[in-house]
Amino acid sequence: MGMHKSREAATKFFALQGDRQAMNPSLTIYRGLKHAGIDFVISVPCVNLQKLLDLVGKDPEIIHVPVTREEEGAGLCAGAWMAGRRSALLMQNSGLGNSINALASLDILYGIPLLMIISHRGGAGEPIVGQVPMGRLTAPLLDAMEIPHFSPTCDEAEDKVNDAWSLAAAGRKPVAVLLDLDFWRGA
Repeated sequence: MGMHKSREAATKFFALQGDRQAMNPSLTIYRGLKHAGIDFVISVPCVNLQKLLDLVGKDPEIIHVPVTREEEGAGLCAGAWMAGRRSALLMQNSGLGNSINALASLDILYGIPLLMIISHRGGAGEPIVGQVPMGRLTAPLLDAMEIPHFSPTCDEAEDKVNDAWSLAAAGRKPVAVLLDLDFWRGA
């Protein structure tokens, strides 16, 4: 479907969901994906992403493929990009460790753009102690891999998701949007 028709469908959908002021975190990210023209989404389950995955799964303009491993998702997104799709990988930051080799030896090496929407667990207020180590390592790992990353507020998220895709496409590389617990709380 052409970009014009995609924007028309998104506009109609957004009108049914309410205005930007009353937006919830999941809807904000979904709107950013739509505005960026993302039409292929791979996801790995995460409790914080649950509502977003529901929105993506109900969108007839987005091919949504749930997977069990993040590196599998990176590979499928690369193939989708080669087939002319705009792809995003939705995952928890614990899965970043699983996907490092695929990101480095596929996406980064061959210049494949990828938008990563990452639920960033392990920060302030994290109730599960096992999430804390990867929570501390997420940004440093992305920095070491020279993967740009954003940590927007809920009010900034729609635009930052769109900006992140633009940066990924222009730079032909992965770009991450990190969404911490405060983001999911709407703080």
